[in-house]
Amino acid sequence: MHIVVCIKQVPDSAQIRVHPVTNTIMRQGVPTIINPYDLFALETALRLRDELGGAVTVLTMGPPSAEDSLRKAMTYGADRAVLLTDRFFAGSDTLATSFALAQAIRKIGETWGAPDVVFAGKQTIDGDTAQVGPGIARRLELNQLTYIAKIAKVDLVARTIELERRAEGGTQVLSSALPCLVTMLEGSAEIRRGAFADALRAARAEVTVWSAADAGIADLLKCGLRGSPTVVKRVFAPAPRAEKAKPIEVKPKARETADALIDALFEAKPAMSAELEQLAAGL
Repeated sequence: MHIVVCIKQVPDSAQIRVHPVTNTIMRQGVPTIINPYDLFALETALRLRDELGGAVTVLTMGPPSAEDSLRKAMTYGADRAVLLTDRFFAGSDTLATSFALAQAIRKIGETWGAPDVVFAGKQTIDGDTAQVGPGIARRLELNQLTYIAKIAKVDLVARTIELERRAEGGTQVLSSALPCLVTMLEGSAEIRRGAFADALRAARAEVTVWSAADAGIADLLKCGLRGSPTVVKRVFAPAPRAEKAKPIEVKPKARETADALIDALFEAKPAMSAELEQLAAGL
């Protein structure tokens, strides 16, 4: 069984700083840690590996210093580590990040065998969007199983997985075909303490380092700031409108308030009023 775990090296949330111009996180001089949610994904992957055999590959995208987090993951027991690092990835939002990681996972599959399960944490503490995992699943055309609290059973013969998903008002029991992508919730497993032998192995192990070209990423316009519409929108946001919004007085009855809102809308957009009147006349 081959499992890929996506982790991220994040700034210590107590010392995060944001660039005043680009609105991107300033990482220089800020202590870093493995994203706490990703540790639960890693622990779950290692338990499956211990039970069913196979290998766990940890993957991260970041600066060269992110190798420290990969070695830390190996001290917990991960078998190999891949660092995706390139100046083209700087400033990536969730869209660009999911694109690059998906390409790297394809490359991992070509190199060490296609993964049966891709794990990720629910979200990161420096973003909180919870979009990267589902974004990877969409690009790789994998079933996405999010907010998972427990892996109940994996059947490698039938190629199925059973899970428990935390949902509003209760727990859902899901079954999916493999391969799939799973995002794990916090508290879903007790994080192990790495063995001394794994710590020695992690210190001596060779971390595989891939550039964009090494990972087979040809379309660099989808990477970094150029492939990050949410970041570009913040950096090059249009100037605020000079005309301010006009308040609508709330009437005693909802219908009267709705009528006042429609009157104000038609006053501001007379062409819309004429078009609707013409449409109504034709009915």
